[in-house]
Amino acid sequence: MPNRSNSWAATLALFCVMLLVAACGNANSNADSSPSGSPAPNGTPASSASPSAVGTGEGAASSETAAFPRTISAANGDITIEEQPQRVAVVHWGYGDSLLLFNLESVGLALPFSEKTSVIHTDSYKPYVDKVKELEIVGENTKVNLEALLAYGPDVIIGGNAINQDIVAELEKIAPTVILDEQTTDVWGDWPSVVTKFGEILGQEDVAESYISDYKAKLQSAKEKLAGLEGTVAFVQVREKQVYLQGTNYLKPYYEGLGLTPPESADIAEGAELSLEGLAVLDPDHLFLGFFNYGDKSVPALTDQWEDSEVWSRLKAVENNHVYAINGELALGYGPIGNSYGVDEVLKALEPK
Repeated sequence: MPNRSNSWAATLALFCVMLLVAACGNANSNADSSPSGSPAPNGTPASSASPSAVGTGEGAASSETAAFPRTISAANGDITIEEQPQRVAVVHWGYGDSLLLFNLESVGLALPFSEKTSVIHTDSYKPYVDKVKELEIVGENTKVNLEALLAYGPDVIIGGNAINQDIVAELEKIAPTVILDEQTTDVWGDWPSVVTKFGEILGQEDVAESYISDYKAKLQSAKEKLAGLEGTVAFVQVREKQVYLQGTNYLKPYYEGLGLTPPESADIAEGAELSLEGLAVLDPDHLFLGFFNYGDKSVPALTDQWEDSEVWSRLKAVENNHVYAINGELALGYGPIGNSYGVDEVLKALEPK
């Protein structure tokens, strides 16, 4: 006859084990179903904006933050993404930098210029482009190619409510579409907010946080090295037939982030088209020429003509050999990769030797 006491003890032990297993399972389920998207960084991009290293955190796709389905709050409503996106297209030409930071094997990009002249072929982009197994161009010169986008077949499309406002309905027919509010996620002045939002959409919050954190450290280090710099610093965008003064409102990572002093001008905040005579009035101690023909010198630049003039030769920056050529498409752009390149170039030019 079986021992009833032993049987009861065995049954009780088994019941306790079952409770423990169930509790662990619920804890894991709760952790996986609660995406931990971090809020956009506070302040300007001067205090949190782009790094030089490829801080992409391998394995992010399998991290606890990659819980799907998830619902994203967007300018076109609450968008539910059923599974973690593997094929992602951005149709806002200012978002390409931000997308390439993440761990994706397939991306579709809309470009601000033609693919031939695009910065995606520069050394600064190479580490990011090389890790992508499939890169499709779905737009050039700010125009989206809807046929190319349809053929690409994205899992998710990301756009902006100003740049892409006329084609949102067409985009939504192709794939789930997240339209970002360009005031909230300000690509022109605060790309970290864009990167943070991308991390939420892609389930790679850790990648976004790592990149932004690395950049904060990089920017702070550069600022300390330039603390003793004297004189004013101006950045100009150089095109074939125009030169533009770049405003401090659009170059906060350099002016606020690195502590640089701009020249005095009524146009210094917003920037303006600039003549040689206007540059002479500014007369900065340090002058960065952001060439848009940096990668193709067969294209003329207006400053080529200026350099033959006496007005040019009398500029303080010219006399003191404080004129620096940089890639304007990168350094004077709005994304993390270009901004990071710009910080590197400014530090290399201005750091005391």
